[in-house]
Amino acid sequence: MPIQILMPALSPTMEKGNLAKWAVKEGDKVKSGDVIAEIETDKATMEVEAVDEGTVAKILVPEGTQDVAVNDVIALLAAEGEDVAAAAAGGGKPAAPAASAGNGATKVENPAPKAPEGGGYGAAAPAPVAASQAPAAPAPAASSADGGRVFASPLARRIAKDKGVNLADILGSGPHGRIILRDVEKAQPGAARPAAATGSAPAAKAAEAPKPTAAPAGPSDEQVLKLFESGTYDVVPHDGMRKTIARRLTESKQTVPHFYLTLDIELDALLALRSQLNDAAPTVDGKPTYKLSVNDLVVKAWAMALKAVPDANVSWTDGGMLRHKFADVGVAVSIPGGLITPIIRKAETKPISVISNEIKDLAKRAKDRKLKPEEYQGGTTAVSNLGMFGVKDFAAVINPPHATILAVGAGEQRAVVKNGQLAVATVMSVTLSTDHRAVDGALGAQVAQAFKGLIEKPFSMLV
Repeated sequence: MPIQILMPALSPTMEKGNLAKWAVKEGDKVKSGDVIAEIETDKATMEVEAVDEGTVAKILVPEGTQDVAVNDVIALLAAEGEDVAAAAAGGGKPAAPAASAGNGATKVENPAPKAPEGGGYGAAAPAPVAASQAPAAPAPAASSADGGRVFASPLARRIAKDKGVNLADILGSGPHGRIILRDVEKAQPGAARPAAATGSAPAAKAAEAPKPTAAPAGPSDEQVLKLFESGTYDVVPHDGMRKTIARRLTESKQTVPHFYLTLDIELDALLALRSQLNDAAPTVDGKPTYKLSVNDLVVKAWAMALKAVPDANVSWTDGGMLRHKFADVGVAVSIPGGLITPIIRKAETKPISVISNEIKDLAKRAKDRKLKPEEYQGGTTAVSNLGMFGVKDFAAVINPPHATILAVGAGEQRAVVKNGQLAVATVMSVTLSTDHRAVDGALGAQVAQAFKGLIEKPFSMLV
């Protein structure tokens, strides 16, 4: 019987994806770990690896196909010793959620971490599941006791062998019941196979979880089109990223009570320090190892401000406040067709030169759609800088589950009064948007003042 290769879920909430490219063709032999395809989501292009060994019998979904549903069969694999022609004729209907666990013989090269999502305006709502899991409910793996094959990932098989665990006694929690590493890690040698749960308490709680509020109905497409003369416009279909941005920001404005604080900050000392640090940068092959921007220093200062005022480095949940131990700062990056916020992890602990190089690397790969999920999912806050476009000030929309986002405007020379005398200083305006459920006005003002102090006395960021 042919092994069905299914469209994988590359994030916990992914429902569809684009099959960008096949790395194999019909008749090719593959083994576990071989890259077989590239899948595009609204955020990135990711490689998919084979789990089982065999021969590609039939490709059912051609490359370039848009909006392929998760768990749709995209190819058939003839197992070792199986007739390829017979396998190709074996059919390609999508497997039911409770089908044999042999289906879905793919894995994602860079699975998402267990941290909640949220690093990017197109990111989905937080969910603590791995990206390699399909959203379907787990089904029991085939047991050797009834003559069926036990389906497990190669890593799970190896670890089970080392632990002396019988795979037939393990209930798989991977796609369609496939046994994965965490199942083996939880198993004890000699333990009996648990019964498949139906209607379990966690599932019941998940079913009771509140759904995002639907967007209010606006004018229909027909009503909008009537406002314009035919032939005066072109219809540009929304891609996945644009749809996700629209959904996420609508949800944010509907569910998060935004509160805004704006202050002006002098930049002259920061600009002088930046110049000195860039002049002192060591070189390799005649090129400096780093070149700091104002935004690099802003990210460092914002992370340190949140560390200094930990009550503002939080996320709101109905069950309690999540007070984060580190400042993981999302940096808004404009890419063709949308926006994404790759994350600088533990930014308060990193030298500015490291932050600078990380931002450049992440921004480049974001524009190429080559980011890994863990590089844009999660985060505790964000920075959006439009100063390079000459924007004086603006208010950014919070990206849940973040409780804050800092909007940075352009630095410009302004007249200021110092010691009763008129003077000229380079000043930028920044606006802090906060989730008022988590960060109220006084607390927001406190962390904003901490940020201002670090920018106006930047040498404090170096000690």
